[in-house]
Amino acid sequence: MAFQKLTMTQALVKYLMAQKRKLEETGEVVPLFGGVWAIFGHGNVAGLGEALYPVRKEFPTFRGHNEQSMGHAAIAFAKANRRQRMMACTSSIGPGAMNMVAASATAFANRLPALFLPGDIFATRSPDPVLQQIEHFGDPNISVNDCFKPVSRYYDRINLPEQLLSSLPQAVNTLCDPVNCGPVTLALPQDSQTFAFDYPDSFFEEKVWVLRRQIPDNLELQKAAELIKKAKRPFIIAGGGVHYSFATDELNSFAKTFKIPVSETQAGKGALPWDHPFQAGSIGVTGSTSANELAREADLVISIGTRMQDFTTGSWSLFQNPEKTLLSINVGSFDASKHRAVPLIGDVKLTLNSLNEELKGYEPSSDWVEKGSKAIKSWNDIVSSRTDRDDSQKGPVSDPQVIGAVNRAAGDRDILVGAAGGLPGELHKNWRATHDKAYHMEYAFSCMGYEIAGGLGVKMADPTREVFVMVGDGSYLMLNSEIASSVLLGRKIILVITDNHGYGCINRLQNACGGEPFNNLFKDCEKEGDEIPALNFEMHAKSLGALSEKVETIKELEEALERAKKADQTYAIVIETDPDKTTPEGGNWWEVPIAEVSSRKEVQDSYKRYLEGKKGQKL
Repeated sequence: MAFQKLTMTQALVKYLMAQKRKLEETGEVVPLFGGVWAIFGHGNVAGLGEALYPVRKEFPTFRGHNEQSMGHAAIAFAKANRRQRMMACTSSIGPGAMNMVAASATAFANRLPALFLPGDIFATRSPDPVLQQIEHFGDPNISVNDCFKPVSRYYDRINLPEQLLSSLPQAVNTLCDPVNCGPVTLALPQDSQTFAFDYPDSFFEEKVWVLRRQIPDNLELQKAAELIKKAKRPFIIAGGGVHYSFATDELNSFAKTFKIPVSETQAGKGALPWDHPFQAGSIGVTGSTSANELAREADLVISIGTRMQDFTTGSWSLFQNPEKTLLSINVGSFDASKHRAVPLIGDVKLTLNSLNEELKGYEPSSDWVEKGSKAIKSWNDIVSSRTDRDDSQKGPVSDPQVIGAVNRAAGDRDILVGAAGGLPGELHKNWRATHDKAYHMEYAFSCMGYEIAGGLGVKMADPTREVFVMVGDGSYLMLNSEIASSVLLGRKIILVITDNHGYGCINRLQNACGGEPFNNLFKDCEKEGDEIPALNFEMHAKSLGALSEKVETIKELEEALERAKKADQTYAIVIETDPDKTTPEGGNWWEVPIAEVSSRKEVQDSYKRYLEGKKGQKL
C-alpha cells in the first residue's frame, strides 16, 4: 500500500477535492465542493491557509467580509444547487468562529449542507491560554466551537491528523444524505492542522456522489392510496422536499391527473408555476385566500416534502374539517410522523410515480374541483390588484407594488432572493414564480442579514441567471458587507432595498398584540431629539463598490430595474415604502402568546382574542 505524508489540513483539502457529484439534471460529473469561503486569522492562516494556497486554481478560496455572511453565501449556493453541491467555510478560533454559529443554525433549520472549519485552541495545550481562547473553569477541553454542537448534524474536533480517516467520510456522508442533510463542523486545533501523517493513497480516490432515492414501503403505499381514493376533498401542501427530489414535473402531472389543488410553503414555492390550473398559492399564516380556504375544508391533507412548521399550519389551527386525515410523504420518518400523520416514507419523485399507478381512475368530487378553480381565479385577481402599478398614488408605495415591479422585470430564468422581516410574507403571497428556481427564500430560521450574502451565493451557483435580492432596511443594516465581495468577485446581483424606516414587520406584530409602537420604527425609538436618522442607503451601497440610485415611484423603479439589468456590476436601488401597507387578504391565526395580566386595555383585548384563537387549534 502506498502512502502520502501530508499535514492534516493538506489531507483534508485533498480529500474534499476528490469528492465529485453527478448532477441530476444533466448527468455531468462536477466537483462536490464549489470552493471555500475564508477569513484568515489566528488559528487557521498558517495551517489551512497554507494548505489551500497551492490548489487555489482547482479549489478556489473566496475572501469573505463577515463570517456569518460568508456562511450564508455557502448555504445559498447549496440551496440553489438543490443540495447537490456545497461549499466550505473557515474562520479564526474565537470571534470569527462564533460569527459562523448563526450561519450553521441557518443551515441546520433549513436542512442544507455546509462544511464549517473553524480554527480551534491547541490540542497539545502547550502554550495555553492562547489569544482568543476562552477558559472554562473546570473543563479545559471546552472552546467556543462547542457552540456549533447543537446546530451541526455532525461535529468533531480533529486533535490528531489520523482522525480524518474516520471523521471525513462520515462528515461528507452527512452532507450528502437526503434525510440527515445539514451543516457539518470539523473544529481544527491550530497545532494539529500542521501535524503530518502518512495517509494511504486509497483515502484520496475519487468518489462520485449521487442522489440516494428511497423506495416507499409497499404497505405504506397501499394505505396511502386507499386514503386518497376515499377522499372527496383532497388538498396538497408542497414543501422544499419537492425541489430537492427534483420532483416538480411529477407534482405537476399528479395535480393535473387527479385534479388536486396544490399549495406551497416558503421552501416549496415554485414547485408549480403560478399559472398552473391547480396552483392554489401560498399556505398558512402568509397564505392566500384560495389555499387557506381549501385547507380549512379538505378531508385529506397531503403534505409532500415539508416539515409542517407553524407558519404552514397556522399553529395547527388551519385544518378545520373534523373528518380530515393528514397524509405525510417525506423521505425522513421524523417529519413524516408529525402530528399523528399517516406516514408514507420515501423519495418524493419515486413516491409520486408509484402513487400514479395506484390511483388510476381516481377523481375528487366535481364540486371540490370547481370550488378550487374559482378560489384560484379569485386569488390571482387579488394579486394583480395589489401588485399593479398605480401612477395616481401619493406618498410611499407598498411592498406588494414593489414586488410587482421586480416580478415584471425578472426574466423567465431569473431568481428572487429574500429572507426575514415583512417582505417574506408579501413575497409568499404575491411573487409569481414562472419556474422551479425562481424563488429563493430563507424562512426556516428567518435570519436577518441572509439576503445579500444569499444573493451572492445564488449568483455563484449559476452566473447565467439574473439575481434580484429584495431586502428591507433592517436586514440591510444588519449585514451588507458581501456587496463588496460581489464586486470583488465580479458576481453581479441586483438589490432592491425597501426602506420603511425601521422594523416594520415586528411593529405590526407588536400593535396586533395590543402593544404600543415601541423600539421598532425609528420614530418610536429612544433618540436624541425628534428627528429620525437620515440614512443614505444609496451612498452606502455605492461606498462598497455598487452602482446605486434612489427612486420614489413604481414607474421610476421599473426604469431603474431596466438600467440595473443592463449594468455589468452589482446595482442597488433604494425605495421608501409604507410600513403599514400590506396585503390584507389571506393569512391565518398564528399563536403568539399575549400577556395574561396587563393594565392596558389593548393588551387585555388581545389576550381575549388569543384565547379565542386557541380554541381553533386542532392538536
